[in-house]
Amino acid sequence: MNKRTFLMTAAVFFAGNCVMQAQNTISDNGTTATDNEITVTDNEGRNEVIEVPEAMEQDIDSLMNLYMSKNYLDEDNDCRMKDVNPVFAKEVYVDRLSRIPSVIEMPHNDVVQKFIDRYSGRLRHSVSYMLGASNFYMPIFEEALEAYNLPLELRYLPVIESALNPTAVSRVGATGLWQFMLVTGKHYGLKVNSLVDERRDPVKSSYAAAHYLSDLYKIFGDWNLVIAAYNCGPDQINKAIHRSNGSRDYWQIYPYLPKETRGYVPAFIAANYIMTYYCEHNICPMTTRLPAKTDTIMVDKNIHLEQIASVCGIDMEQLRTLNPAYRRDIVPGASEMTYIRLPQTEIGKFIDKQEEICNYKADELMNKRTEVAVNDDAPAYSSRSRSTSRSSTRSSSRSRKTRRSSGAGKSITIKSGQTLSEIARKHGTTVSKLKKLNGIKGTNIRAGKKLRVK
Repeated sequence: MNKRTFLMTAAVFFAGNCVMQAQNTISDNGTTATDNEITVTDNEGRNEVIEVPEAMEQDIDSLMNLYMSKNYLDEDNDCRMKDVNPVFAKEVYVDRLSRIPSVIEMPHNDVVQKFIDRYSGRLRHSVSYMLGASNFYMPIFEEALEAYNLPLELRYLPVIESALNPTAVSRVGATGLWQFMLVTGKHYGLKVNSLVDERRDPVKSSYAAAHYLSDLYKIFGDWNLVIAAYNCGPDQINKAIHRSNGSRDYWQIYPYLPKETRGYVPAFIAANYIMTYYCEHNICPMTTRLPAKTDTIMVDKNIHLEQIASVCGIDMEQLRTLNPAYRRDIVPGASEMTYIRLPQTEIGKFIDKQEEICNYKADELMNKRTEVAVNDDAPAYSSRSRSTSRSSTRSSSRSRKTRRSSGAGKSITIKSGQTLSEIARKHGTTVSKLKKLNGIKGTNIRAGKKLRVK
């Protein structure tokens, strides 16, 4: 399999419907902490609570329930490592971090250590999963980063962003491996509408993320600030720089950052550490089998994935996994030429049966009407309806009379000798209007009677 084929196979295959949940509480080397925060003690004995990135709360059971996990990842039964997390001296961690081949500064401190303990402790089984899943994703990430000449250690950002779950959605709506917010994703060319969300496409989102990181580096010129800005946005970083009297050192502006961002760079350093030194912590990667080769075909009609699944005999869950961007199972080919990714062995069958596929349950699955006739029949009423209608008319009539008596109209008392012509001139109206308003058929009127003039 050549590199490009491998990348495209991996890119569209590893996906699922994982929901972010809390990780079961396990101690990190004897310390106590909640699922979504860690506590650090400073030199003066004060405790600081730091929020952990949301992906570090993901439940390993949910990750293992993904289609790709169930079909292409297995525990390594030959692994003889004990499920025990060894503790090392501080100098060991400092030395290991310094030996990671990186252009991004990765120092050690108590905050970084807390995140290393979290990954090597309670999240060790999630790390095992991510090490296996990385066989699908890292080549994609690396190719996108290389395209923008970025440091390859940034490939571990999705570890802390999404735990390598392409369809992960955060509490604030960030989506996909790289956790793009809607506005940022669209700014970097990712299509998002009711039917399509390219933030969930591994290849397209990886190139968009590389582009965004490149732009952030042009602003800050420091990779730790870039990583922090990826989390909270450049405006928050500029505010922190201003409040720290212009310092552009992440560790100096640290107190002025949002709580989660304070833990974001330490978590990134810890992710690089654990993905490099997992063996030293008795963590075995899950074994990986490459999926069958896939290919794409362009369509110019709207097609429901269930139509393909039923006619071609392909597992629906597999189709969804191959096409994670189609959020409602509809490929909107009628809007513009759009691709569908299928197992390579099914491409010929799709071509041969395309008309049958498009017609299969079309009225049920593709039930959005293109033309609708307006009902222009005369309304038909039952006797009860007419009775109700008459009642409503009488009620309306009473209402009008009430409005008139309360000043909505004007009446006069006819004086002796007055004529309709005289009254009409005096009140700026006509004889015919007076007759119609008062139901008068002739011209005779009687003194003392009320006459409506408006």
